[in-house]
Amino acid sequence: MPERFSIEMFADRIGQKFRIHAGPEQHLAVELVEVADLTSPGGPDSARQRAPFSVLFRGPRETVLPQRTYRLEHDQGETFEIFLVPIGADREGMRYEAIFA
Repeated sequence: MPERFSIEMFADRIGQKFRIHAGPEQHLAVELVEVADLTSPGGPDSARQRAPFSVLFRGPRETVLPQRTYRLEHDQGETFEIFLVPIGADREGMRYEAIFA
């Protein structure tokens, strides 16, 4: 449920590993590399219950998953579903972003 996600939930997990379940036998290890607050100072976003934010994961460069909803599993066993979009590779791997508005 997207309502339960918060910037604080992810901010404490930067640098930690997650596993994307891309299919029955396909799992992709990724690392949470960035959490960004998307709130506009003094703008209409400031009245929301949850501040908008984005999370950025990095996985292997040679595997590119299409944008869709995936089940993610944290190394400590927590699982959840989020919509991920591949936003391109950098020198370290392929990056995937989720935005929570």
